[in-house]
Amino acid sequence: MNLSKSKLLRFWHSHCLSIVLFAYILISIVAAMQGLLAGPKVYVPGGRPYIDYNNFRIFKFSFYHLVQNKDIYQLFPNDHWDLYKYSPAFALCFGLLSWMPDTIGLLLWNLFNSLCLFAGIRLLPGLDDEKKSYILLFCLLEMLLSIQNTQSNGLMAGLTVLAFALAERRQYMLSTLCVVFSFYIKIYGALAFVIYLFYPGKLRLMGWTLFWMVFFALIPLAVVSGPQLLLLYKSWLHLLLNDRSASTGVSVMGIMVTWFNLPGAKNIVTLAGILLFLLPLLYVRKYKDLSFRLLYLASVLIWMVIFNHKAESPTYIIAMSGIGIWYWAQRPDAVNRVLLILSFLLITMSVSDLVPAPVRNEFIRPYGIKAVMAIVVWFRIVYEQIFLSYKPDSVAEARTV
Repeated sequence: MNLSKSKLLRFWHSHCLSIVLFAYILISIVAAMQGLLAGPKVYVPGGRPYIDYNNFRIFKFSFYHLVQNKDIYQLFPNDHWDLYKYSPAFALCFGLLSWMPDTIGLLLWNLFNSLCLFAGIRLLPGLDDEKKSYILLFCLLEMLLSIQNTQSNGLMAGLTVLAFALAERRQYMLSTLCVVFSFYIKIYGALAFVIYLFYPGKLRLMGWTLFWMVFFALIPLAVVSGPQLLLLYKSWLHLLLNDRSASTGVSVMGIMVTWFNLPGAKNIVTLAGILLFLLPLLYVRKYKDLSFRLLYLASVLIWMVIFNHKAESPTYIIAMSGIGIWYWAQRPDAVNRVLLILSFLLITMSVSDLVPAPVRNEFIRPYGIKAVMAIVVWFRIVYEQIFLSYKPDSVAEARTV
C-alpha cells in the first residue's frame, strides 16, 4: 500500500500540470455536451423557450447582427434571450466561432475559457508546478459552473493572469493586448492596467496600450461603416449606463442592500473599495517583491467581482482565481488555510446540489452568501499588503523587478 501510494505521489509530482490540463479539457467537453443535450430553457414564467446555451447564442448572433448593420444592443427575441452587452470588436472577433456548427463552436468556446486560465496560471512566476496545479484544482468546479453557463468569465480571469505573467517577462506587446482585449469584453477588465505601475518601460506600456485600444476600437470598420460604428458605440454606452443603475449583483453592494437595506450606499461603497484597493500602492518599496505583486494580482481579480454590480454566481471563477493565487503565493499560514477552506465551501460548494435546494434558494442566493468569503479574503489581502514584510524569497524562484 505504501509503495503504491509512493508511486502515485511521484507520478503526481512529475505530471501534476498535465493531469490538471486533462481535467480542464474534460470539463470543457462535459459542459459542451450538457448544453447541447439539454432541453430548452424558459427565462421568465410563461415566456418562450430558448436553447440551453443561450449566452453562447448571444455572442454568436452578435456577429451576424453586426455584419447586417443592425444595432447589436437591441433585443433579438427570435435568436436568443437577453441583450448583448460587450463591444463591437468582441462581436467581430466572435465571428471566428459563429460560422461553425454549434457542436464545434460551443466546445471551442469552453476550451478558450478554461485553457486561457490554465495558460495564465501556468506562466505565473515564482510558483512551482505543484502550487500552480493546486490553484487550478481549487478553481476547477468554479470554472465548470462558468462554462456550463457559456459565459466569458474564465476568459476574463485568464486574460488578467496572462497579462500579469507576460508583464513579468517584459513581453509588453502581448501583455497589453490581453488587458485591452479583456476591456473590450467587459469594461472592468481595465482594472488590470494598475499592475503596470510595477514595471519599468512605462512609455512602451503606454504606447502598446494606445495601439491596442485604437486597434480594437476601429477593427469593426472592416464590416461596418464609420457612422454605423459611431451609432453602435453610442448605443453600447447608453446600455452600460442604464445597466449600472439596474442591479447590485452578488457583491458588496448586493450585501449592503439585502443585509442592511442600504440601496443608496452604492457609490460610497464603490469609492471606499477603490481607495482601499489603491492604498497598498503607496508602499512603493514593496513593488520589488514578487509576493507583493502576486497579491496585487489576486486583489485585482477579487475586486473585479466583489465590487461588480452585475456579478453573478458564474462570475466567481475570477474571484476564485484570485483567492487561489493569494493563498499559494505565500508560506502556509493557519488563518489563511481556514479562509481558503471556508472560501471553497461558501463560494463553490454552497451553490452545488450537495446543499438542499431550500437552503440555496431561500438563504444562499437571496442573501449573496457566495460573496462573503471573497470579501473577507480581499480585506485580508489588503491587510497583508500593508502590514506584512515581504522578502524576495517569500515564494519559490522569486525575482525582483
